[in-house]
Amino acid sequence: MTQHETYTVEIAGLKRDLRLFEIKPGLKIAILNILGDTELVQACARELAKKLGEVDYDVLVTAEAKSIPLAHALSVETKMPYIVLRKSYKPYMGAALKAETLSITTGEPQTLILDEKDIQMMKGKKAVIVDDVISTGSTLQGMRMILGKAGSTVVAEAAIFTEGDRSQWMNIISLGHLPLFTN
Repeated sequence: MTQHETYTVEIAGLKRDLRLFEIKPGLKIAILNILGDTELVQACARELAKKLGEVDYDVLVTAEAKSIPLAHALSVETKMPYIVLRKSYKPYMGAALKAETLSITTGEPQTLILDEKDIQMMKGKKAVIVDDVISTGSTLQGMRMILGKAGSTVVAEAAIFTEGDRSQWMNIISLGHLPLFTN
């Protein structure tokens, strides 16, 4: 097995070694992949639920795919519903709402889609955006655009980690911050 450079974090009382991944020459990020890490997802959901305790909201919203387990666990902890903005359109989604963003990990445009069935549920609602890591803010921007089109108000944004320029993320409810790694 190939040895990879890692960055060790302690989050929600748990320790994890995050693999460093080069996104462009001379710049690496620590990759948090919570898929399948039930212990970490549950611990982070408990901690984020505490931090959201004073926020008045109706629904949690996340983008497909890595943050879905976090949104689900947070929904269980807070007893609030959640919806998932999809990344590809399926015919059963009907007259869905769409927004396009740029993914930091792939460098490619990505589409976020709110299923037609969820549009009515979002109208007039106060939403908390949930993500695993907020890095450039492009996914946040896409989620805000869709929620605005659906008639929702974003009242808070929450993540396990923020990344990059910490001063850019002072309004994000998070459990920690990841640095960028340059050569």
